[in-house]
Amino acid sequence: MGIFHFDDMHPLGMVQSVDTSNVVVCVEDSTQLSQLQVNHLVVIRSSKTGQALIGMVSKIVRKFIEDVDNESDTDFSADIVKITLIGTLLDREGTRKNVFKRTLESVPEIDSQCFLMTDEVLASFMGVISGTDSGMEHPLCIGRYTMNDGALAFLDGNKLFQRHAVIVGSTGSGKSYTVAALIEKIAELPSCNAILFDIHGEYAPISGEHIQHYKIAGPTDRPMDGVMFLPYWLLTYEEMLSLMLDRSDSNAPNQAMVFSQAVMEGKRSLLDASGHPDLSEAITLDSPVPYKMDQILELLDYKNREMVTGANSREKQGDFYGKLSRFIQRLEAKVNDKRLNFMFAKDDMLLEFDYMDVLCKHLMAPASQGGGVKIIDFSEVPSDILPLIVSLLARIIFSVQQWMERSKISPLAIFCDEAHLYIPANAQKGVELSSLQSFERIAKEGLKYGIGLVIVSQRPSEVNRTVLSQSSNFIAMRLTNADDQLVIKKLLPDSIGNFADLLPVLDIGEAIAVGDASLLPSRILIEAPRQKPNSATVKFWNEWSQVTVPDAIEAAVRSMRQQER
Repeated sequence: MGIFHFDDMHPLGMVQSVDTSNVVVCVEDSTQLSQLQVNHLVVIRSSKTGQALIGMVSKIVRKFIEDVDNESDTDFSADIVKITLIGTLLDREGTRKNVFKRTLESVPEIDSQCFLMTDEVLASFMGVISGTDSGMEHPLCIGRYTMNDGALAFLDGNKLFQRHAVIVGSTGSGKSYTVAALIEKIAELPSCNAILFDIHGEYAPISGEHIQHYKIAGPTDRPMDGVMFLPYWLLTYEEMLSLMLDRSDSNAPNQAMVFSQAVMEGKRSLLDASGHPDLSEAITLDSPVPYKMDQILELLDYKNREMVTGANSREKQGDFYGKLSRFIQRLEAKVNDKRLNFMFAKDDMLLEFDYMDVLCKHLMAPASQGGGVKIIDFSEVPSDILPLIVSLLARIIFSVQQWMERSKISPLAIFCDEAHLYIPANAQKGVELSSLQSFERIAKEGLKYGIGLVIVSQRPSEVNRTVLSQSSNFIAMRLTNADDQLVIKKLLPDSIGNFADLLPVLDIGEAIAVGDASLLPSRILIEAPRQKPNSATVKFWNEWSQVTVPDAIEAAVRSMRQQER
């Protein structure tokens, strides 16, 4: 038996017109208008047995029509409700009861009765939508429905990560809380596998059995547990050039050519020394094989000062004499920059052939293999190369998954917090272009290899459109900027009615969930995480009201000079 007992429900009105998915209902009892709000759910009786049409209120209109035939010139009111149909509820489909489908199995007939969902009826329907009767052992509950706080709001965890997702919201909207809540839910699963790129270190308080924390090494860090080094030889040839090469230099082509030759010699030399000479002929410039930077600098310096035998056995300057000076200077500056310690640290362990194996196990192992949810702190990475370093990790993950045996792939979700910083809408510099290429490829092809992206940003207008367009799930919190609102509205389906207009007025912690993971567009109050991230906005007025405040300036200046917190 279905959840709707129409004989016991008081009708809102009768269907007056039908235009495919748009329906106009004439409200008979004007007092019912006080119960109506835009985006409320309604149910319309279908002519087909065992079916009910589900709609959403898109507009409420009270019209005054002058009756010209009435001598008293009395105005008669006609209350109109416009409804957008969003799906069909089937009493039974096979062995399943109460099945909601986002398709229209039929359209309502004229004079069909329309009913407003309230109280117990709404709670029952939300239970169907939430999938509480699906039997899933670990359902993904993210909060409660705003229209009925007695009904838990669930998302389809498979479809959420299978189709990529976007979480957006202005500062203070509860975006970080939402991410933290999802991380906690994921970490409860016995074979969970996810990575969170924590750009500002705000997720440090989040802990749990299957949650691990790493930080990209700072200026004074040495290899140890919890500290992650990303040696330079993990970069592709183009990534290295974007970091080292000044393309405006007239000698840039010569510099790039000599550097490539030196890198190949360095890789083959180390392969021979580590007992892997069989790989020498198979590797390319982009192969993640260690090489010694000191050796590269020595070769470049030699080429830069090389004298060769010319005519009449006289010495003359070599082809690259003096043409590599600027490149060598730039390379030496990078190598000696303490801020790049995570890349150029002089430790023999970082040159071991098996280092990448160890790194990938830390990054990609599921909880059942000692991994789980990995929160990676990028707060000490210089902002000018942040896009390059974040995309480096993403590219390594994608490449390894791509070469993994399909039957052994462990699906992995990548949470890209503050995505606008490294997946920009308008990439201009070399490091930005390199980063963008990596994430665009993951967005387009990652799902084939078990990689789901979750794009998190407070400025969706500054995030690359290609990456956003590949996402089929949106959790949109309050957005106050008009440009940001417009981007999200364009990405949302037309069938969600007026939901998009709610973006600037959503409460803190409230979100609109739209997409494949949600059976219907829903306004949800997100459940707060057990452990709060360090993302709370400073309360200026309260702080200024304090009689005394700690003096931390001197310590901060010292930390800045030492490049150590």
